[in-house]
Amino acid sequence: MSGDAFVSLAEIEAARETIAGAVRHTPVETSTSLSELAGVPVRLKLEHLQHSGSFKFRGATNAVRSLNDAERAAGVVGVSTGNHGRGLARAATSAGVRCVVAMSELVPRNKVDAIRGEGAEVLITGRSQDEAQREVDRLVGEGMTMVPPFDDRRIIAGQGTLGIEILEDMPEVETVLIQLSGGGLIAGVAAAVKGRKPEVRVIGVSMERGAAMQASLAAGRPVEVEELPTLADSLGGGIGLKNRHTFAMVRDLVDEVVMLSEPEIAAGIHHCYWQERQIVEGAGGVGVAALLAGKVVPRGPTMLLLSGGNIDMSLHHRIVSGEVVDLAEEAA
Repeated sequence: MSGDAFVSLAEIEAARETIAGAVRHTPVETSTSLSELAGVPVRLKLEHLQHSGSFKFRGATNAVRSLNDAERAAGVVGVSTGNHGRGLARAATSAGVRCVVAMSELVPRNKVDAIRGEGAEVLITGRSQDEAQREVDRLVGEGMTMVPPFDDRRIIAGQGTLGIEILEDMPEVETVLIQLSGGGLIAGVAAAVKGRKPEVRVIGVSMERGAAMQASLAAGRPVEVEELPTLADSLGGGIGLKNRHTFAMVRDLVDEVVMLSEPEIAAGIHHCYWQERQIVEGAGGVGVAALLAGKVVPRGPTMLLLSGGNIDMSLHHRIVSGEVVDLAEEAA
């Protein structure tokens, strides 16, 4: 991998200093039920309890705190499937910086409302993240500063601080299950974890419906995929045909990728609520879902990341009550 593409452990360690005081070191709990199922110690990193409800606040805070005076004055703009926008809005508002977030029509209403609630201006356009990106490009052309959701050194380094925390919280860890979407999270975590403990196995977890990174890995280059309604909506969106960082980092650092069906994702949400007493969104519980489905056989002590909790509570109620939910059918 070229050094230009790779975000280093040193950058991640610097990001940790940059975001100190603003970002929570989120708690970790042991899962008795999953440990019994897996036959190894399994712990849950409760990142859904992070400010703004997801890990995205880490990268956004690092990016906003890294702006120069001219960039701060111009304001920031980004495209989002929900959680990046909320994290960016919170980080920018707290710094007194104007923030605009562009999103597609597929983003759930609760996430749109939450971003507005954090003080950002919201633009809804098109049926994909790639279409929403066109609005971002227009505003950048007018002088605003783009803060991408994943393919950015500052974002990757900020998300990578989770990898440092994971090693501190569970020094004996041998397997880590991390959400896989655009790759900013897993690229950063893998760079941090393997930078300090190369033998740790990093497994990416995504959904079967519209997983752009997995399709790109299979093709050997970034490709576009159709975005489809899914319970793991935070994992939607493309990786960008001109991807500069995350595609190469995921290709070189991630040991395995597993894909989940909609019923398997729902089972993860259900388990997190009834067995772990945690409210997570679909993407937040995919590590748990992969273990429940038998799609991952952990090797040694294992950490699962609960990455976000920004789920529509009426949808959550339906799932944890046992209703079979198919968002594609409902959208038809």
